[in-house]
Amino acid sequence: MTERASAGSAAKRGTTARSRSRQRAVEILFEAEQRGSTVLEGIRTRRESTDLQVNAYTQRLVEGVIADQERLDEALSSYSRGWSLDRMPAVDRAILRVGAWELLFQDDVPDAVAISEAVALAAQLSTDDSPEFVNGLLGRLQQVKPTPVSYTHLTLPTKA
Repeated sequence: MTERASAGSAAKRGTTARSRSRQRAVEILFEAEQRGSTVLEGIRTRRESTDLQVNAYTQRLVEGVIADQERLDEALSSYSRGWSLDRMPAVDRAILRVGAWELLFQDDVPDAVAISEAVALAAQLSTDDSPEFVNGLLGRLQQVKPTPVSYTHLTLPTKA
């Protein structure tokens, strides 16, 4: 399938370019884990074996997850109820890592969008129980995530 055909099909379904980027990031992360290869090898393989391009936002998501994976996995493990990361379906791990990265480290994505996009991917790519699980876990992360410091209470010095 060509990028143009993929984009046309996606437009009919109402998905955005960022939605497609998220799905590609999940696919790349999932593929790398299943093949036991690095994510960078997965990106290279994808570029060499298909006519689909890895766009800038997909690259940003993948690089962000790689850079922060230890912290993401720690947060996901800490707030997951009854499931260790190892017990989760591999596709759910990839979806949660992308969703958690956007939620915790991507300030230009509203929290509700990060969560709903991850839930939509879980509904599309995983088990029947996964959307509820993804929603619950990311919702818990949203509740405990640090909030930006509010500077509204500071009094700025005036010129004398």
